[in-house]
Amino acid sequence: MEKKMRFGIKSKIIIGYLIVIVCLFIAFIVLNSQISSLQKERNFIIDHDIEVHDLTNRIEKHLLDMETGQRGYIITGEASYLEPYNSAASSWEKDYNALYQLLNNNPNQQEKLEKIKGSIQDWIEVAGEPTIALKKENNTKELQQFFEKDPGRQYMDDIRSQFTSFRNVEKKSTETRATELDEKNQKIKIGLYGLLLFVTLISLAIAIVLSNSIVNTIKEVTQTIKRITASKGELKGRIKVRSNDEIKDLGIATNALLENIEERNWLQTNIAHAVTMYQGIASVDKLAEKFLFTVSEMTGASFGAFYVREENDKGDLFVKQAAFADRKGDAGRESFLIGQGLIGQAALEKRTLVINDVPDTYQLIASGLGDVKPKSIFIVPVLFEDEVIAVIELASLHEFTVLEQELISQVIETFGLTINGVIRRMEIARLLKESQAMTEELQAQSEELQTQSEELQMQSEELRMINEQLEERTKDAEEKSFELEAAKEDLEEKAHQLELNSQYKSEFLANMSHELRTPLNSILILSEMLEENAAKTLSEDEEEYARIIHSSGKDLLALINDILDLSKVESGKLDVLLAEMNMSELPDQIERNFSHVAEQNEVKLKINKAQDVPDIIHTDEKRFQQIVKNLLSNAFKFTESGSVTVSIQQVADHRLTTAMRTVDTDCWLEIAVADTGIGIPKEKHQLIFEAFQQADGATVRKYGGTGLGLSICSEFAKLLGGWISLSSEVGKGSTFTLYLPSLSNGLVDYEKVNFAYEEVAVSVEEAVEEAKPEAEITEIDHPVQPVEPSLQDDENVFQDKRVLIVDDDQRNIFALKTALAKQGMTIMTAHNGIECLEMMKNSEPFDLILMDIMMPQMDGYEAMQKIRGELKLVDLPIIALTAKAMKNDREKCLEAGASDYISKPLDLNQLFSVMRVWLVN
Repeated sequence: MEKKMRFGIKSKIIIGYLIVIVCLFIAFIVLNSQISSLQKERNFIIDHDIEVHDLTNRIEKHLLDMETGQRGYIITGEASYLEPYNSAASSWEKDYNALYQLLNNNPNQQEKLEKIKGSIQDWIEVAGEPTIALKKENNTKELQQFFEKDPGRQYMDDIRSQFTSFRNVEKKSTETRATELDEKNQKIKIGLYGLLLFVTLISLAIAIVLSNSIVNTIKEVTQTIKRITASKGELKGRIKVRSNDEIKDLGIATNALLENIEERNWLQTNIAHAVTMYQGIASVDKLAEKFLFTVSEMTGASFGAFYVREENDKGDLFVKQAAFADRKGDAGRESFLIGQGLIGQAALEKRTLVINDVPDTYQLIASGLGDVKPKSIFIVPVLFEDEVIAVIELASLHEFTVLEQELISQVIETFGLTINGVIRRMEIARLLKESQAMTEELQAQSEELQTQSEELQMQSEELRMINEQLEERTKDAEEKSFELEAAKEDLEEKAHQLELNSQYKSEFLANMSHELRTPLNSILILSEMLEENAAKTLSEDEEEYARIIHSSGKDLLALINDILDLSKVESGKLDVLLAEMNMSELPDQIERNFSHVAEQNEVKLKINKAQDVPDIIHTDEKRFQQIVKNLLSNAFKFTESGSVTVSIQQVADHRLTTAMRTVDTDCWLEIAVADTGIGIPKEKHQLIFEAFQQADGATVRKYGGTGLGLSICSEFAKLLGGWISLSSEVGKGSTFTLYLPSLSNGLVDYEKVNFAYEEVAVSVEEAVEEAKPEAEITEIDHPVQPVEPSLQDDENVFQDKRVLIVDDDQRNIFALKTALAKQGMTIMTAHNGIECLEMMKNSEPFDLILMDIMMPQMDGYEAMQKIRGELKLVDLPIIALTAKAMKNDREKCLEAGASDYISKPLDLNQLFSVMRVWLVN
């Protein structure tokens, strides 16, 4: 079939314009011809008729000159009067001949001219020449007789009458020609309108034909797309275009896009299906069977085997856990070592193998009618934490397509985590069975305890006697109750003073929050930008430092928030969220957060974790982490040389006190932070756990701090059902020990434990000093794990946007300006509300304003009110930024005119998200 000639939209439009231009050119030629003809006729009327009238007037003038000269000569006798006569007598015939020649196309007028000529000649012969001759002869008598009759007057009157008649005829002729010219002009005008209408119709016809050829094709494409859209995800339909132009190219490109989307949908649907099938599976062999069946169904594979890594004396051994289309249990080898065969090599190199040229000796695929040789082999290693934990081999009667390979590769990306989770759950189940066996042993022991209880009954008799003695003491207590009543009144008065103190403390916390958040805002923004390392100018260590700075800044922010909630802690209104916490990761976290601090202070950091510490405990991880970080921060702050040691162990049964045994818990943990620092005097051991108190409490002191850290730690420890004890000696160092239960059954009723707190603390301190831990302690060296930088949103709506930053702190301005400029925005800055208003009046309009609240001269509230009120900029987005994150601040900002509100320190992702919403809207 011959290739259809391409006739593009551009060609169609150009041809249509050419046809219209040709029609206009033809119309111009016709119109020009008619206008030229009309111009000739007009010129003829102007030249001919004016010439006729001019010659007529000149002839009359000549005749008048002859008559005047003749009469003047006769009256005066002077010869000078004959000059006009003679001149006119010789000139009138020339003008007559010219006039006669002009009227050669009008015989009637020529006849009248001949009569006028005859009358003139008769006048000359009768009245002109004879009277002049008589005057020359001085024949006065005959002259008198002549003028008494005066025949010349009659001739003159006849000539004037003839000229009048001649002019009237010429005037009528001129009017007739003018009328004919007007009629012809009207015809040309009608013809011009008709020609214009004709060209317009031709242009419309061409436009309709061309537009139909384009629009109809586009409508076909649009209808096809609508049908695909209405099919609710069905992308089987394709666009069919009959024209051979750019619309066809659009249809082909759209069809290619639909095919790609259909493949993507198929890929995403199957990935989602594969991921959901893992749920509820508790064993590796069932997981392997389910995975092989699902993947084989998706890819059309006809044969498969699933191997899982097991450790033994020979090294890593991969053992077959499941097979697909297994004839007699011979689907692949039972096990292999890493590097053994193609499948072992794939595990060693951690890469996927696809083999399409399958050798004849390869395993045959069995069916009901016989055995079939596969055409393609697909070997995929499964990774978890960059280690191969399983290998899957698939065989198919057809070659695996690129899409099928991509499907398996994406499913495998998260499958390693699933396999590891199932293996962990199986291990937990095994440990649970062992614990049940131990429970049975404990029941046997309880029977022994029953015997001991009988002995305790005997002791109860002795206690009864003691009780009688206590009754006597009760009477004494009643007497003292009256004294307590008086003390109660004193306490009520002091309670009122405490309310005032609480108010002062809240105001102090608010101001402290503002002073901390302002520099912290710059630290977080700049450290996050350094962490992202967009310019790739930082080394890995420098990136790690930036991550640590950013992480520490976030921890400081969390600490500030907790300080603001101190009143809630004291009133018991702070929420505690119990969840599982992985204790195996705690040494890594401590090492990552404080190794750089130890290096800076030239202090050794040691972390000891006993083997009997459970991997999972139940507590509020956020509060637990804050307690540990506060204790470590204090240890490094007060230690100038030596070491800081963190010991993590489980409290042995023989060290559990009565109060500790009353708590419903799986186990008690003991986390001790020991340092070789300055130490704390014995008399200040209790004082340092009070709010705003320090061992070195002087106005001028060597070590900084607000004195809130240990107070918060103590309150948090109580909320979590534990407490903190202190053992210290001045000049030798301090040891802070956190005792914490694993609250798998919910929060502790702390009132039951609080009454015996002092006894517990003392007994535990003595146990720590006297008893040696029975559990084996090992020192752990944990490398710092790098943190992956957060991904940025690809979509950039900030390009070329004008943003005004209003802040009185140069650090915040620098941090924000640097971060926003990297997004392509144009940044302007103002240091208070007055500068902001001046810039808005004198500069180009801004797309968005970042407004600080607390500023000198004019604060953010007043500036926003003037922008909305005086400048009438009601639609301009204004995002309020403030470090004084107190109650009702958000409502006050919105009432003043802010579009949105963010508290400092800023999270760049949150800031960009809020800015994107307002800039897009």
